[in-house]
Amino acid sequence: MAETELEKAEKRYAQAKARLQGIRNREATKQRKLDTRRKVILGGALLDLAERDSGAAAMLDRLVRNLPREQDRKAFADWDRPGAPPSPAPASDARGSDTDGTS
Repeated sequence: MAETELEKAEKRYAQAKARLQGIRNREATKQRKLDTRRKVILGGALLDLAERDSGAAAMLDRLVRNLPREQDRKAFADWDRPGAPPSPAPASDARGSDTDGTS
């Protein structure tokens, strides 16, 4: 049985629609990759600036502390922030057991 003119047109339409969707998907993927690249570049620039500028380091610290998602904050739990002073060693009381401040 031969295809009718309508069936051929519907088939061409479906193929064109599928091609269009493929083009849209590739464009969306391209835009997501570009967005990710921009974020990585800006993040690196911010980290570099925080190494040299205490204001940027403070801003970076505020950004991390105010991340809305718990799983995002956990990613920075053991992170050594750039520009942050080194973590102090636990202090030992050189005065012994005298804790009232009189020596």
